[in-house]
Amino acid sequence: MAAASSSSCGGAGCGAHCSSSTSSSVEDAPEGILDRLSISGAAASCGKCGGGAVVVVAGGVGLCGECLRAQLFGKFKLAVISNAMVRPTDSVLVAFSGGPASRVALQFIHEMRSKAIESWDASNSQALPVFNVGVAFVNESALLSKTECEVEQATEDIKSIVSSLLPGDKAMHLASLDDVFSSESKDGESRLRELVGMIADDTGREDLLQCLRMLSLQKIALENGYTKIMLGSCASTIACHVLSATVKGQGYSLPADIQYVDTRWEVPVVLPLRDCLAQELRLLCEFDSLKTQQLLDRPCSGINGLVASFVARLREENPSREHTIVRTAQKLKPFPFNKFSANGYHDFLPSRLRPKFQDVDNDESAFSELLCLICRSPFSESELQNLESTRHKSQKKIDLYTAYCCQSCHFQILPGGRDLYDHFFSLLPRFWTERVDTASASHSSLRDQIEDYLLEDDDDGN
Repeated sequence: MAAASSSSCGGAGCGAHCSSSTSSSVEDAPEGILDRLSISGAAASCGKCGGGAVVVVAGGVGLCGECLRAQLFGKFKLAVISNAMVRPTDSVLVAFSGGPASRVALQFIHEMRSKAIESWDASNSQALPVFNVGVAFVNESALLSKTECEVEQATEDIKSIVSSLLPGDKAMHLASLDDVFSSESKDGESRLRELVGMIADDTGREDLLQCLRMLSLQKIALENGYTKIMLGSCASTIACHVLSATVKGQGYSLPADIQYVDTRWEVPVVLPLRDCLAQELRLLCEFDSLKTQQLLDRPCSGINGLVASFVARLREENPSREHTIVRTAQKLKPFPFNKFSANGYHDFLPSRLRPKFQDVDNDESAFSELLCLICRSPFSESELQNLESTRHKSQKKIDLYTAYCCQSCHFQILPGGRDLYDHFFSLLPRFWTERVDTASASHSSLRDQIEDYLLEDDDDGN
């Protein structure tokens, strides 16, 4: 972390980390950053503190390294507080991939907790507890062509990054992606390889791995008592997802994936970096010397890879394009599960924020959303009609299972031949296959509720 300067410009929003010294900002910048960030026509000095502008952010506004840090931390803190992402009683699991985004998320939530501990120590009453933080790293090396030595070195780097954060009381959870099969198979790695190998489409394989990754994080959180999962998804990642989802025909479920809060999972997921760009986060890691480890990252492929390349070209033309894509997608109506209810939150919220977390309207909450058994996307009206039709005429459980998969999973993830379905479903984690009975019973209850509701309306009309 960069040290705070002893002098402050006093500019609005700069905070304690802002340096008014032009020379110090430039001299402290890591070697090579200035050349890489120079943009023709950019301001010669920081747009906030008047110091040296070593970073150019969206809109051509120049910021020194300290002001960039203050801006990003301000966005992070605002997202956490205004959306009630973390309560004093929470235990937060940070999903750490080793990349810049998750590294910054880990650093910022660590700093928020450290300040909360200081306030708690200084408080006379010490009435409110301080939230806990844990870190999870999902190892996907079973599907990568990396040597055992490289994997061990990367894992040790991940451990050292977490242990370097003081106070060092954060639990570290290292899990292999094949651990999601631990309850039904002794050789989870072989099962994982066979399952992924059955998917011919590159995009489908990557989407399935994303689902398995989330399942792994949920497993860690549930087994260790965490109440929230924090992801490092930033505006750049979300912009790519918006375009990819549009190409895949996932427009109906898209709003569910791009909100600050997602409670459709057993352990709610939060995205505090949704308003930060990947380029800004990378720069912050360099300025603050935040160590990252990306040796075990998987490159994007298929549609996701093409979209990532396209967004990268847009970024070169105008960095604000990513924000524009995200803001446009935000106009879509979110789902009821994209915010916390009032239950359990009002005790820790200022009165001005409480209206944002009132229970959803009766029309929205009367019936729960039906979700895809694999990717957990909410069903569209056409998918619900297809499911209802299949439920009435299906004779085999396998037919019912396919009906509980969204159209995107049908096209991208399920094998091409129906004769392969039995084997494919037998390889899936039991947690998913057990959803069939649960979802079927839930849907039957939902249909009964709708029928009762309609009958009551008829009675009232008479």
